[in-house]
Amino acid sequence: MQNYYGDSWTEQVKERYVSSGKANAFLQTVFVTMAIGLAITGLTAWYFGNELMACFSGGYFDPGCQYSWLISGPMRYVVMFAPFAGVLALSFGINRMSYSTASIVFGVFSFLMGLSLSYIFVVYTGASIFKTFLITAGTFGIMAVVGMTTKIDLSKFSSILWMGLIGIIIASVVNMFMQSSTFDFIISIIGVALFCGLTAYDTQRLLQMGAHADVNQEGVQKAGLLGALSLYLDFINLFLFLLRFFGSRD
Repeated sequence: MQNYYGDSWTEQVKERYVSSGKANAFLQTVFVTMAIGLAITGLTAWYFGNELMACFSGGYFDPGCQYSWLISGPMRYVVMFAPFAGVLALSFGINRMSYSTASIVFGVFSFLMGLSLSYIFVVYTGASIFKTFLITAGTFGIMAVVGMTTKIDLSKFSSILWMGLIGIIIASVVNMFMQSSTFDFIISIIGVALFCGLTAYDTQRLLQMGAHADVNQEGVQKAGLLGALSLYLDFINLFLFLLRFFGSRD
């Protein structure tokens, strides 16, 4: 696909882009696609989460219940890593797909992500999950506006953000073995800050991309789908880190 990151980001460049109307049309498509993905994930997680609740009776887990495979047995690893496979398929294979095929892959990925997140309805109360979702939506919206309106070229922070992302993945894996609550608290704080920054960065990047975009071109549509995937992942990760602070356990 064509590279849409040619111009250095200045206030004059941004004003020219926004006034053209192309950026707004492109961003609208991106955010709608992201919202559809989130809706699929949320409804899937809610449905299967409620089904999982039936596997617990009197505080004990029944491994023979219909949906126990979501959190026990070898299938749980398939559920856990399937969304990662979907991200790889879209990120590295989208050039070989038609836009309609890529859209279907994005929808399947969103469904699989919902399956993998269904466990949160067993761990946390529904009210606290809904409250955290609203907090996430508000925080995400604020950072998206920051990305669209700031006069700072956020691309200069891209290396720091990506290094932070790699660092937090490594730290999370290490803490799976350490099981340190203090370390987990520190990771959660850094995670919230990191994905707030990535939301602003990705939004500004997409605003710049949209300035060159003809939304009827398939290459641009694919680029928009990848942009929706980036914002979707920012939202989901921000939600999961905030859930550690605001989630009330059952």
